[in-house]
Amino acid sequence: MNESNGYAVFFFPQALEALGEAIKPYLSESPAGPHIVCKEIDTGGALIEMTLQGVTAEGKTVQLELMVPGSMVRMIVSSQNDGSFGFGPRLTPSPIATPDSGVTG
Repeated sequence: MNESNGYAVFFFPQALEALGEAIKPYLSESPAGPHIVCKEIDTGGALIEMTLQGVTAEGKTVQLELMVPGSMVRMIVSSQNDGSFGFGPRLTPSPIATPDSGVTG
């Protein structure tokens, strides 16, 4: 199993509307929609606790904790270290043709 590189947390549209301007600084955009990129996540209670890495205006790295009700979250996606995170078609390598494989091309 690959080690997790973080998480993308997607919200229901109504949740984003309810959270309003307060959530916007933490959102990232992708073809799949707005989401929050988290380093760690805890789903063990009524609130989903997300640990985020941030950078201050002075360039100092900070760690933030953001908590929202679990009912606001539509989906959580784990990002793995073995590849880049994203949404799109997965490309699989074509078989290598060898004299005994019967594969041509």
